Amino acid sequence: MPFDTASDAPDDALLVLYANGDGTAARELAARHLPRVLGYAARMLGGDRAEAEDVAQEAMLRLWRIAPEWRPGEAKVSTWLFRVVTNLCTDRMRGVKRRRAVGLDDAPEVEDGAKSAEAELVDSDRMKALNAALDTLPDRQRQAVVLRHIEGFSNPEIAEVMDIGVEAVESLTARGKRALAAALSGRRAELGYEEGS
Repeated sequence: MPFDTASDAPDDALLVLYANGDGTAARELAARHLPRVLGYAARMLGGDRAEAEDVAQEAMLRLWRIAPEWRPGEAKVSTWLFRVVTNLCTDRMRGVKRRRAVGLDDAPEVEDGAKSAEAELVDSDRMKALNAALDTLPDRQRQAVVLRHIEGFSNPEIAEVMDIGVEAVESLTARGKRALAAALSGRRAELGYEEGS
């Protein structure tokens, strides 16, 4: 592949030249990409220059290893390199999160996640009110609303369960929701809902 200088060659060609033993091609590729890769890694790693240098070096090593199998035209060298850097940075950030140790005195207080007695009573009242309102709906509307909004089924799944069309499911669900809203509208304060919630 005749080029006047290595700097005239596209990245793909330089990588092929490097795979064939051309050290100048490797230096040119490194000069083109290493500064940008290093800057990107540093930004991804919160400014940790030492980590960024390790990541950039590892990415370039991987590029040199893949060079003999590189197929020009399948991917851009720069895109491939930045994907590798992204993955390496992500792996490093995950590792840092796992390695961070917090002393017992420095650890924040952790809530046990259990609801207060008051919250449980409010939830119980809300569930009773919802069940009572659901009982007022025609059977098919109740089925559609429960499957969609309580069980989390998609409309096509509900259609299959109920043996009806998706449009019918949408109609039943919409009518059921409107009826529930009407049945519960006068009970917002009683059920502990603030205005606007």
